[in-house]
Amino acid sequence: MAVHSLADMTWEEVRDLRRDAAVAILPVGAIEAHGPHLPLSTDVIIAEAMAEAGAARLADDGWEVLVLPALSYSAAPFAAGFPGTLSIGPETLTRTIVDIARSLGSHGIAVLAIANAHLDPANIGAIGAAAEECGRGALEAADAGSAACRIVFPDVSGRPWAPRLTEEFRSGACHAGSYEGSVVLAAAPSLVREKIRLGLAPNPVSLSEAIREGKRSFEEAGGARAYFGYPADASAKEGERTIAALGLILAEAVLAEPEAAG
Repeated sequence: MAVHSLADMTWEEVRDLRRDAAVAILPVGAIEAHGPHLPLSTDVIIAEAMAEAGAARLADDGWEVLVLPALSYSAAPFAAGFPGTLSIGPETLTRTIVDIARSLGSHGIAVLAIANAHLDPANIGAIGAAAEECGRGALEAADAGSAACRIVFPDVSGRPWAPRLTEEFRSGACHAGSYEGSVVLAAAPSLVREKIRLGLAPNPVSLSEAIREGKRSFEEAGGARAYFGYPADASAKEGERTIAALGLILAEAVLAEPEAAG
């Protein structure tokens, strides 16, 4: 079918869609420090690229796809010490996503897919809580014979998705490094401070291991300039491959959803 930007449509155009074969995609990012070389909007850029790539695949598979405006504010406590980072409470994020899903469900759209690129544990937990709440609500609605919207959330930080991404990503040393820098180079190259990026030394500290050890900020984890990994190794070609992989992950997660009807 087709990919639509929900915000650019009229209400009559939405009304006339085959909503029984529609899926909404919500990109979720953050306004957060990403080293001295990437913009605060890095996660938003990655989430939107993931959403667009996934939407194209789902449209080819027969879906009407509604791409929602990105949710740019999230729980970002790990970067809270860096100027420009904006963080909201996890409960606020959960409530916002649940309310968006319920609004979609009230209009007959049964699936909300989350294209998330912000890997702070507080953010991932908040999205997971929203998916769980909407899952319970969908079961209750089905028992009552009414419609509800389920949330599909492929958490790329864990299995089965993480092994399909780059080596740096799998290492956990991947905040504003080659993984994220490559996507921004592919999707929004004018926002990369290239001279700074190329001069940055590697920071191979695994952020995921630091989180498991109880670290609660980039500074505690060893990221004094808010980056981890190998930023100088980033390339637009790697970014294009990563965007394609993220889009495929999102599409596969939707198609695996038992209540989905494409």
